[in-house]
Amino acid sequence: MFGEAIQRLRPMTTLLMLPSRFDAAHGFERLAFTAAGMTMLTLGMLALDGRMLGGEPVWLKPLKFAVSFGIFFATLAWVTAKLSSAWRNSWSLVGAAATSAAAFCFEMAYIGAQAARQEPSHFNETTPFHELMYGLMGTGATALMLTVGLVGIAALLDRDARLEPRLRLSITLGFLITVVLTFWIAGELAGNGGRYIGTPGTDHATLPLLGWSMEVGDLRPAHFFSLHAMQVLPVFGLLAHRLQLPLRSVWIATVLYASFTIMVFVAALQGIPLLSA
Repeated sequence: MFGEAIQRLRPMTTLLMLPSRFDAAHGFERLAFTAAGMTMLTLGMLALDGRMLGGEPVWLKPLKFAVSFGIFFATLAWVTAKLSSAWRNSWSLVGAAATSAAAFCFEMAYIGAQAARQEPSHFNETTPFHELMYGLMGTGATALMLTVGLVGIAALLDRDARLEPRLRLSITLGFLITVVLTFWIAGELAGNGGRYIGTPGTDHATLPLLGWSMEVGDLRPAHFFSLHAMQVLPVFGLLAHRLQLPLRSVWIATVLYASFTIMVFVAALQGIPLLSA
């Protein structure tokens, strides 16, 4: 069944592989280094600026996003570097890298600017300007997820990629799970107008650093797990290859991981925290 699906997708390659003179892998690599630089910058701001916002250091959110972007782009750089030159240099992947760069720069600039102003960037629709910027961040996030989906498809279709079967399958499934579950959970987050299901107390308990609530339902853990399927499952694919596990082990790991993420999400919707105080 999976092989038949691949064969149906093969005709897409002609359109997706229109050549360019750029290399998407190099683009994602530069974005990963840029995110690492922003991580160091926000760490410095966190040390120098002790102001608080919503019970957290004002520069904690930009720091989290810089780290997350660094991991995100490093993963895309690693996968695209394993693709054939025809795919790495294709306009589809190069265009996705350029679009991701624009989304990344916009989001980090706005989140940083809001931190400097000691104002929230997310769920802030207090003025038409803030409403517009929040909507644009959503558009940027959509572009980033479409990039993940495109790279996952490229890994599936590229016959000349330096990917053994377990790793190829784990990348494809991991990237697919990230896209599908992130769209679902992020849509619920946006529709909820906030991260919590329930009303936390004034000094409610949270997990250190992550800030996830330990008293009420919090949608962020499920969002975190959905986003990082694109790292967790390929790592399992590498281990499965090293241990010579059967290919079906990748399918089993995917089902277990997706089920766990959905369980965390459903529990949060019912007001149950990931961990209780």
